[in-house]
Amino acid sequence: MTAFRKMHGLGNDFVVFDARRDAVALGAAVARAVADRRRGIGCDQVIVIEPPKEPGTVAWMGIVNADGSLAGACGNATRCVADLLLRETGAETVAIGSPGGVLRASRAPGGLVAVDMGAPRFGWAEIPLARAVDTLHLPLAREGVADPAACSMGNPHATFFVADVAALDIARLGPSLETDPLFPERANIGFAEVLAPDLIRLRVWERGAGLTLACGTGACAALVNAHRRGLAGRAATLMLDGGELRIEWGEDGRVTMTGPAEESFRGELDLGALAA
Repeated sequence: MTAFRKMHGLGNDFVVFDARRDAVALGAAVARAVADRRRGIGCDQVIVIEPPKEPGTVAWMGIVNADGSLAGACGNATRCVADLLLRETGAETVAIGSPGGVLRASRAPGGLVAVDMGAPRFGWAEIPLARAVDTLHLPLAREGVADPAACSMGNPHATFFVADVAALDIARLGPSLETDPLFPERANIGFAEVLAPDLIRLRVWERGAGLTLACGTGACAALVNAHRRGLAGRAATLMLDGGELRIEWGEDGRVTMTGPAEESFRGELDLGALAA
């Protein structure tokens, strides 16, 4: 039997395995079975904490989407893993290795967790896109939405700025936009309604997971893209379906995300039975 924790950040939920002492056999098929909300535990992403792979880090965080595909970054999951490691170590800050780079986290007031998500990347090949285009104005449209901005926060994001996010049928728009040929590795698709220079309403269709209650990297991308467009300042509250995140794009070019991390329950699972 393999121990796990069910955790979430604003309802963006994860099954977290700790493989620092004992290996966890987690292929794509097993991850899909774990993430299944009817036959498994249910989650948006499966997270595996592994021994550190880089100097100065305390652990490595692997991320598998609900469809079994690998993710490069997940902001809400990073806060959850950071919360565990901060409690475990008693340290003021921890550095966590991830496919998207080293992420540094610290405890914030009110029991929240702040994570330095690194600097966004804007080059078309860095995001990546299929061809050279202006990443501030992508040639991409569907019924009711057009002209998104794109960046990478360790994973690809496109943000549409809309007048009324509640009026959009994101479950219909999301799959087509996620898999548009412009995105060779698919993309996370954000729909942002700028309510004030420091307040943004956001919903995100996540690559490999669908419409989630919150997307941390999507919130970072939305603030960055809104500022690039002249729609917002360098710091804002992002209102997601599951709650609020505070995002700041510092003058040093790095993005800080602050929000909650919660544990729902713990249990044990027979991964071998799922793999059968």
